[in-house]
Amino acid sequence: MTDSEMMIRERLMSLADETYRDFQAKLMPTIDKDTVLGVRMPEIKKLAKELKGTREAEEFLNAPKHKYYDENTLHISLLNLEKDFDRALERTIAFLPYIDNWAVCDMLSPKAFSKNLPCLYDHILLWLRSDKPYTVRFGIGMLMRYFLDENFDEKYLTIVAGIKSDEYYVNMMCAWYFATALTKQYESTLPYFTENRLEKWVHNKAISKACDSFRVVKEKKDYLKTFRYK
Repeated sequence: MTDSEMMIRERLMSLADETYRDFQAKLMPTIDKDTVLGVRMPEIKKLAKELKGTREAEEFLNAPKHKYYDENTLHISLLNLEKDFDRALERTIAFLPYIDNWAVCDMLSPKAFSKNLPCLYDHILLWLRSDKPYTVRFGIGMLMRYFLDENFDEKYLTIVAGIKSDEYYVNMMCAWYFATALTKQYESTLPYFTENRLEKWVHNKAISKACDSFRVVKEKKDYLKTFRYK
């Protein structure tokens, strides 16, 4: 461990809240409670802004494998602040294999990614073919974030529908994707439910999530409910 990594770890430990740690750990059943310090996100983001551009931050980012969940959240907070697309992509690729929980996965979203969507899309296709569940989840999340609005194409629905997995957190992201697609691209997305094109669990979960959304009107919710698998 470098001096910079040790310094950053000590800073995080000084901000730790044991009560909050216990709360956080319950939300992330896939990770060891002892690897959670309990630093609140506002403190993580504040530290990231303080460290951004420093030698310490560079050394920390160059060592993507960390012991603590809080170090991972600081890592992604620094990545999310990166303005250079190539650097953000390179460091995201290096970090993805070490993600071991949904929270870190879903918080990772570098702002720079919007600067080169064609290149990002090429990498999303690679991530979706990964054997690592959180890399796949991340790829679906990026497709949902950047390609469901003005950059939408119906082929993206087909790509996500084609993901077959036994992993809960992958299937949950597929459901989240289709629920969001129903709010943004309803007419294109609806046939995936009326024609039963999705896995049963994803199908039902996506309908449930769409029905929980304030962006779906009651008439559409009532209609979607008629297509639930019994």
